[in-house]
Amino acid sequence: MFRRAPRRSSFNILVSTLLAATVLAGCAMSPPSGGQGSAPYAPRVVRVVAGENVWGSIAAQIGGAHAAVTSIIASPQTDPHAYEPTAADARRLADAQVAVMNGVGYDPWMNRLLAAAGGSRTVLDVGELVGVAPGGNPHLWYSPGYVAQFTRAIANAMARVDPADRAYFLRRQAHFDNVALASYHEVIARIRARYAGRPVGGSESVVVYLCRALGLHLVTPPTFLRAVTQGTDVSAADKVTIDAQIRNRAIDVYLENVQNSTPDVQAQVAAARAAHISVVAMSETLRPAGATFQAWQTAQLRALASALETTHA
Repeated sequence: MFRRAPRRSSFNILVSTLLAATVLAGCAMSPPSGGQGSAPYAPRVVRVVAGENVWGSIAAQIGGAHAAVTSIIASPQTDPHAYEPTAADARRLADAQVAVMNGVGYDPWMNRLLAAAGGSRTVLDVGELVGVAPGGNPHLWYSPGYVAQFTRAIANAMARVDPADRAYFLRRQAHFDNVALASYHEVIARIRARYAGRPVGGSESVVVYLCRALGLHLVTPPTFLRAVTQGTDVSAADKVTIDAQIRNRAIDVYLENVQNSTPDVQAQVAAARAAHISVVAMSETLRPAGATFQAWQTAQLRALASALETTHA
């Protein structure tokens, strides 16, 4: 998303704090506590810092006992687009051996943290990995294909740092892809088989990759989706179109990003409910915060499947 640029006024202070902390701590980082999938330090433990817990959850499950993973954005209440990094974030990255960022302009603060951290580490930019350039849709974790590319890439990144455990990482990647994600892929296949082509509406571009994977027909004007995503004014023509779609029940379900609710979106949600159109909540980070990637995604998909089934019961 590109709604708001993070403030930079405190960044020089952050850098100074980082440098002072690095000198005092001798570049050592205490074991992460409470982070997604964090593990105790031990021989051959790869230190991974992810910008967002959607990627951190996957990295932690593939890394297992040979990775200590911390996610910077780990709360559904945190807006990744407006996030201001802290000195603690910089210290984590200073000690990281692998850093994961979403890219595509979603987390530009990661670039600043990495520049401040100095040193050498493997940086995995998911946007670059999957070929989505800045200005594109940054909600990459809603594409099953992009998720599959990431699981391979993070396993290989950790294996480069810890080659002795390469087979371990690859085994866990295969288990994650084929076992941990089994229900996730099953619900995707079921929705696609039963409801492909059904018209749905959405509040912003977070739903675009998902609808494409499910074969659903997202009829909301793309210009409206981009405007809400980027925090710019929506056109009167788009609002008229969406109002008519809801009033005429031309959509079966309305998909709402609950982490980006504008007055226009709130009005559409209210209108959809009044028209007895199911509203399905979607989010940009794990909900609840401690959920795994697959539990979060599968729960949302099942809610969508239930809404589509109710519409056509």
